[in-house]
Amino acid sequence: MEITKDTILSQINEARKGNQSAYNFLLNTYWNEVYNFQLKRTKDEYDAEEITIQTFSKAFDKLNTYKEAYKFSTWLITISKNIHIDILRKRASSIRSQITKKDEDRVYKVPDEGPTPEDALIKKQNLAELLRFIKLLKPHYQEMINLRYFQEMSYKEMEEELGEPMSNVKVKLLRARRLLADIIQKAKQ
Repeated sequence: MEITKDTILSQINEARKGNQSAYNFLLNTYWNEVYNFQLKRTKDEYDAEEITIQTFSKAFDKLNTYKEAYKFSTWLITISKNIHIDILRKRASSIRSQITKKDEDRVYKVPDEGPTPEDALIKKQNLAELLRFIKLLKPHYQEMINLRYFQEMSYKEMEEELGEPMSNVKVKLLRARRLLADIIQKAKQ
């Protein structure tokens, strides 16, 4: 499928309505661009990945503020750059910001509308084969799959276990499922 400006705007509008597949489309379409941008800035794969996850979390939370006059990729890169600058400032000041209970309880509204095709694939796979595929993921993605599908934790439980905002948990799980599905698909070819 050719990705045109109209396709992107259509997916953005669907995501604004809470369509999970539209969020997946946007994440998969722009992940590499944002990740590579941050990799050049940070020169660290882990930092680049964490900032990219935060970028999509924030973008999905603030999707209603996106103005169609600008390219979506430019908007994402701007968010990503600002997140990186904030992280650098926090590291430089070395003063931990005080997080209120209200901030901790705030949940970014990235909807989860039930099982996705990746979920169905995960459940249908032979367990031994599936574990072999999971071991091909980076450790933190392995942990996401383990917590969600083997320990059957809710997003809230995962948030508490990992000590991360709900939006980060959701984006990391989306990414882990996508990478796992790609690995499985390549193996089946």
